[in-house]
Amino acid sequence: MTPKELRAFCLSFNATVEDFPFTPETSVFKVRGKLFALTRLDARPLTVNLKCDPDDAVRLRSEYEGLIIPGYHMNKRHWNTVTVDGELPDRLVRELVEDSYDLVVAGLPRADRLRLDRP
Repeated sequence: MTPKELRAFCLSFNATVEDFPFTPETSVFKVRGKLFALTRLDARPLTVNLKCDPDDAVRLRSEYEGLIIPGYHMNKRHWNTVTVDGELPDRLVRELVEDSYDLVVAGLPRADRLRLDRP
């Protein structure tokens, strides 16, 4: 997955915005103001921090050792840093991004979740 593809995929989710609250190089993808993906699109290797169910986070880290690690500068129980350099299947990366988005949406207030369902 290229940086351009990662950015486009993150922005494809309903009500997602890209923000730069830390540095101009650090893309933060949010839904209703809540972070679900954080990346430096110019970094090599390309990595992205994604929210993850704690049990899945541990399993993924052991299954993809070195490619999925505890979230850099994040709560390591709930966040993973995923290397997006072609060694992981693009399908898996997409699933992890979507899971992160879904976890964040599930934690939103009910009114915000309902607004996401409206056209």
